[in-house]
Amino acid sequence: MHTPEWQKSSYCAQGEACLHVASTWQKSSHCQEGEACVHVAATAETVHLTESGDPTRAILSTHPDTFATFLRALKKNHS
Repeated sequence: MHTPEWQKSSYCAQGEACLHVASTWQKSSHCQEGEACVHVAATAETVHLTESGDPTRAILSTHPDTFATFLRALKKNHS
C-alpha cells in the first residue's frame, strides 16, 4: 500500500507553520481477501486511486465530481 500524500492546509500562507494532513487509503468493499484491489484516498479537492496488485504503484488522481460521475456510470451499467 502507498504512503498517502501529505497536503498542506488551504488556509496556510507562504512561510507560516502549517498543518499537513495525510489521506487515508480505503480498500474497495467489493474486494475479497487475497485479491488485487482498488484503494481510494480522498480530500476535498482530489480523489486518489491505486490498485494493490500494481507493482509500479501508479496513482490516478481526479476531481471528486469526476469520480462521482464515474461511480454513477459504473452503478448504472452494473444494474
